[in-house]
Amino acid sequence: MPKAPTAPDSANPLQDQPASYEAALAELEQLVSRLDAGQLPLDQLLAGYRRGAALLAFCRERLQAVEEQVQVLDGASSKPWTPGT
Repeated sequence: MPKAPTAPDSANPLQDQPASYEAALAELEQLVSRLDAGQLPLDQLLAGYRRGAALLAFCRERLQAVEEQVQVLDGASSKPWTPGT
């Protein structure tokens, strides 16, 4: 029996990893709009959900990395800053 065609991103949702957090967020917003419209066939709906979950994970990882960097920077300045010194 022939296999049903699958979306290219259904096997590996992040095969085309976004260039940045902002790019991932923009793609995620567009994807949510398409999913909310309710006009996608079931197989595309599932592929879209997978891609959205992968994009969300990508965004969370980027935010976590930035948060850790900020914590390191905050820890590096042990004394409070006072203007004019």
